[in-house]
Amino acid sequence: MEHQDGSFSSHMHEKKGINQQPTSNPNAIARFKQNKKKQAILSVDEYVKGIVDGNVSILSKAITLIESSLPEHYKKGQDIINCCLPHSGKSIRIGITGVPGVGKSTFIESFGKIITQHKHKLAVLAIDPSSERTKGSILGDKTRMEELSTDPNAYIRPSPSTGSLGGVARKTRETIILCEAAGYDVIFIETVGVGQSETAVHSMVDFFLLLMITGAGDELQGIKRGIMEMADSIAITKADHDNIQRANMARQEYQTALGLFPPHPSGVKQKVLTCSAIEKNGLLDIWKHIEEYISTTRMSGFFEEKRNEQAKYWMFESIHEQLKQRFYESDAIKNQINDIEKQVIEQNISSFIAAQKLLDIYFTDQQK
Repeated sequence: MEHQDGSFSSHMHEKKGINQQPTSNPNAIARFKQNKKKQAILSVDEYVKGIVDGNVSILSKAITLIESSLPEHYKKGQDIINCCLPHSGKSIRIGITGVPGVGKSTFIESFGKIITQHKHKLAVLAIDPSSERTKGSILGDKTRMEELSTDPNAYIRPSPSTGSLGGVARKTRETIILCEAAGYDVIFIETVGVGQSETAVHSMVDFFLLLMITGAGDELQGIKRGIMEMADSIAITKADHDNIQRANMARQEYQTALGLFPPHPSGVKQKVLTCSAIEKNGLLDIWKHIEEYISTTRMSGFFEEKRNEQAKYWMFESIHEQLKQRFYESDAIKNQINDIEKQVIEQNISSFIAAQKLLDIYFTDQQK
């Protein structure tokens, strides 16, 4: 019914003796708010227990915490990582990269399913320093990995949405520790895009797999020699239908090309294999090859030596990243940097003197 002021009321309001029932249960709302509050203030011990117990929800929250740029989150995140360290290190870490059009997400899904079918728990992570521009990595769209994203033995985590390569890579390495503590014994680290991200991934994995497509002659022109040398092995994808012969020819060309490089530091000869992610051919051979490589390098001591080198590398990388971050966050630098930058552009001082000036300003400010 419409009132003179233009408002409306229902017939239920007008009839005497009929009380309007609340649309929500106040007790349920109170419990929901209490639970949300409780979830938001988990202690470090509660986080660690949840992760070690394999609670995926708590694992995701902990990863979000270490990806946060807030100082209080950073401190708590580091405490969680330290507590998880004794439970980590027991996985096989596999880096996966490839040229554009290689079918990386299709390969990861099919290869991932092979691994989970062999009673392993798989975590798929990404390093994507360009995701701020591209609005997320291909892992952000889990519909491209429908089977794997619903597999109870698989965990897919997109790359942090912002940050420099160093920052994103550091957070990915910390995420590896949490995933290992949660019981994931195979970790995929995928590169999105090309360039320095391959080097970052190579510095945190036990096995680096390079995906390539047929047309080897053309592709060899378009890929850096450094990436070929970094690869522990190469897989030629899309070896199916009328492409099988071309894939085998590409395999031979790549194997010949690898023979021109210095011997692999592990002492294990790099292999070139062919596969079809759609027809599921060759994927088991790749997994067996990786298992053999890990077994051989563990026996020779190379596996542990490489992990130790990686741990040292990331210690120094973390120092560089944190120093840079603190430098640019300094109020003293923020007050002076634009003026000194202007002097450089106007060629009143050299870039090197300008840099020294800013460093002097920063260190003087730190001593106050």
